Amino acid sequence: MRKLLFAALTLPALALALGGAAPDAPLADDPTETRAALRDALAESRAAQARSARLERAAEAARDAAERTAREAAALAARIQQAEAAIAVAETRLALATRERAALREELGREQQPVVHLTAALQQFSRRPLALSVLRPGSVQDAVYLRAMLDSAVPQVQARTAGLRARLARSRALREEALAAASDLRAEQSRLAARRSELAALETRQRLASRAASGNADREAERALALAEEARDLDALMDELTRAGGLRARLAALPGPLLRPARPEDARLAGVEEAPSPQPSFAGAPAPYLLPVTGRTVLGFGALRGESASSGVTLAPRPGAQVVAPAAGRVAFAGPYRGYGRIVIIEHAGGWTSLVTGLARSDVSVGERLVAGAPLGIAAQARPQITLELRREGVPVNPLRFVG
Repeated sequence: MRKLLFAALTLPALALALGGAAPDAPLADDPTETRAALRDALAESRAAQARSARLERAAEAARDAAERTAREAAALAARIQQAEAAIAVAETRLALATRERAALREELGREQQPVVHLTAALQQFSRRPLALSVLRPGSVQDAVYLRAMLDSAVPQVQARTAGLRARLARSRALREEALAAASDLRAEQSRLAARRSELAALETRQRLASRAASGNADREAERALALAEEARDLDALMDELTRAGGLRARLAALPGPLLRPARPEDARLAGVEEAPSPQPSFAGAPAPYLLPVTGRTVLGFGALRGESASSGVTLAPRPGAQVVAPAAGRVAFAGPYRGYGRIVIIEHAGGWTSLVTGLARSDVSVGERLVAGAPLGIAAQARPQITLELRREGVPVNPLRFVG
């Protein structure tokens, strides 16, 4: 009886405490979508961790200093994406705990009024000790009736409040989960800031090391900017860069100068016939192929966008998220382009080209050779959207077909 009275007295206080300790994380509109986002974030975190470990092993095995530095930068970018995914996991867990606690708080609020009445009645009974009841006429008989009534009522009260006690225990467990998620969130945010600082320092060392060879890169960047000014739209720029890349590949494949023959009469012109353009095919796609950011898909390949179909995949990452190169290749263009923010165009082997748009900052230069996962820049802080396009000889291809 005394334990029941204590539980009834503490119910309102626990309900008030439950209402005052809610975290500040926003609630998702649909619990099913929230749990799906949690599974996706966990998968992205594990994938980024595996990629960073693989790149770190490759960096340790690299003999060339430039290649080692490039792979170290890619590994750091993967670690940053892992921290971003872990932050998303912590935020999602916090949102789930907040949603369930809010529902429990509403239930406790509805059940609080009957508990208050019960508490008042029990308190009134407790103020009338049995010894004093003997001194009043008729009190002994009333006390016997009261004791019999309480003996039969207490089991009923205990049975009916069992569910309420279970919900209170669940609320305490949710509070612990919310506190643990908030602690994980703070730890991952600190880890993310440290990794970004480490990547910035490594990129600074890379720029200082490559400053001596910046002459050719500057000339290529000026030519790329000139092509961007001449191109009417982004598709035209992609076509121009694709043609320039094809010409560069054919020039690189030309044989070297022929030696003068011993007999001048045997000399003849070497005709170079231009090979016919190969038909677009999906053979030799760049591998491994990655998504440039971690986030949810807001526009798929071929989805209607106004009057035209999307030729890429648009992702919504975290504000300021790390953007990486989807595959190894050479930077053909990097800079702002009208209506698309800052963009990066990467040429891959075999006539494949990747386009990444929507960057707030680009950290690569034209002519730079990249490994898969190399840092390209960061996404915007306000409503970030990163679009990835993959093309084969100028023909758009769904990049999700090649994402491993």
